[in-house]
Amino acid sequence: MIGFISDIHGNFPALQAVIEAIDKAGCDKIICLGDIVGYYCMPNECINLLRNRNIFSLLGNHDYYMITNTCCNSKTVKMCIDYQRQVLFSENIAWLKSLTPMYDDELMSLRHGGWNNAIEERFNSFDFELVKGMPQRYYLSGHTHLQYLEYSNKFTNKIYCNPGSVGQPRDGNPKAAFAILRDNGNMELHRVEYDIDSIVLRMKECNQGDWIWKNLYTGKKIGD
Repeated sequence: MIGFISDIHGNFPALQAVIEAIDKAGCDKIICLGDIVGYYCMPNECINLLRNRNIFSLLGNHDYYMITNTCCNSKTVKMCIDYQRQVLFSENIAWLKSLTPMYDDELMSLRHGGWNNAIEERFNSFDFELVKGMPQRYYLSGHTHLQYLEYSNKFTNKIYCNPGSVGQPRDGNPKAAFAILRDNGNMELHRVEYDIDSIVLRMKECNQGDWIWKNLYTGKKIGD
C-alpha cells in the first residue's frame, strides 16, 4: 500500500499525525507531492522527517520559491518564505534542490501542479483529456489543498486523486488530509485530527501573523 501526502507547508504537528495514521494503516511506502515549506514555521522538522523516512517527494511551488529566491504575488507567501529562508538548514535547502515537480512510472503519473505546468497549474475538477494517450492508471497532484477523487469512464479506467493538504486544508474540514492506494487497486481519501494549538503556539513564538494560522481551525484558505 502507498500513502500519498501533499502541501505540508511547514506544519509539523499535522505531518506527524498523518505519518502516524499512514503507518497504522500498514502502508509500506509514502509519496509526497510537494510544498513541504511555506506558511508555517517548522520547515526543518518537516524536511528532517521526510529525509529520515526516505519519503519520495516532489518539488512544489513554495519549495521552488525557496530554492530560486523568487515568489508569487502574495505578500503573505513572500513573508513566510523570507522567514523560512533564514531558518532552513543548508542541508535541507540542498535536499529541496534535489527534487523535481513530476514523476512517471508504469502505474502512476505524479505532479505537484498539473500536466501542462507541473509546478503552478491548478484545477478544481480534473479533465482526463489532459492525460489522453498516457498509459498510467493513477494520476495524482496537489497544489489546490482540495481533497477529491475523480474517475474516468469505464473504458479507460483511469483515476485522478488530489490527496488534499496535510498542513493547510481549504475545503472546510480542518483535519489533515491524505490518501491511500490499497493493494487491491482502490484509492481512498482519509482525514486525521491533529493538535492545531501546537503549531499555532509555535507561530506565535516566531511572531508570525495571526491571519496565517486562524484559518487552520476552520479548514479555510487564508483570508476566507
